[in-house]
Amino acid sequence: MTDRPLTLMAVHAHPDDEATGTGGILARYAAEGIRTVLVTCTDGGCGDGPGGVKPGEPGHDPAAVASMRRKELEASRDVLKISDLEMLDYADSGMIGWPSNDAPGSFWQTPVEEGAARLAELMRHYRPDVVVTYDENGFYGHPDHIQAHRITMAALEMVDLPPKVYWTTMPRSAMQRFGETMRELGDMPEPDPAEAAAMAEIGLPDDEITTWVDTTAFSGQKFDALAAHASQGENIFFLKMGKERFGELMGVETFVRVKDATGAAEPETDLFAGLR
Repeated sequence: MTDRPLTLMAVHAHPDDEATGTGGILARYAAEGIRTVLVTCTDGGCGDGPGGVKPGEPGHDPAAVASMRRKELEASRDVLKISDLEMLDYADSGMIGWPSNDAPGSFWQTPVEEGAARLAELMRHYRPDVVVTYDENGFYGHPDHIQAHRITMAALEMVDLPPKVYWTTMPRSAMQRFGETMRELGDMPEPDPAEAAAMAEIGLPDDEITTWVDTTAFSGQKFDALAAHASQGENIFFLKMGKERFGELMGVETFVRVKDATGAAEPETDLFAGLR
């Protein structure tokens, strides 16, 4: 044992991603005295601008959007009590198929080795005991999420560290409940068969999830962290259900453990099982 604090590093693609999938664990582990490090890979410049103006529409200024979203990220950080924030500041690549995917300097166009080398330096500095990022499909196919996965896994190969490594996911049972709730609220129409089939492939069967972390006590912080990203509120469907319903549906965060040197039994209820 050393005097160095246990450390969690979460690698995310955009401002607001930290709250959506990991806001609960970031708040919970910060409250438990664990150092929490957030790495945000892009500037979020392909998000909505003031008044909801979309990328490509008149008046959308990616630089101004990025500046605004950086302030919102700092506010979210304060809500979640994140110890350290690191910005790689690659240009947001936008959704799959957007012209911005091909823009020079976009995260999607950045060689994996380059991004991984920068992330590996941060790993050497912070020496995380647990690293969290997306799966190989970026959970739902977003190019920047996929790239965040790629540079994280490549960086781990570059450093002499044996952290536990997790990919974010959702149990399909929870995805179904979320869809039902959004339809009850009138914010999600009944999907056509093709959309329903695609939605059914998001997440994992419950029995394939290795790690279920109860963050119910921190769901209010998670909701407030999402709300801090006010410029993207139109796209953050979770906010529409209200804080109480949000806490009922979003009080557990789930992961797949993909690297482990502790031998901790699965399923587990703590990312730091075997480390403390």
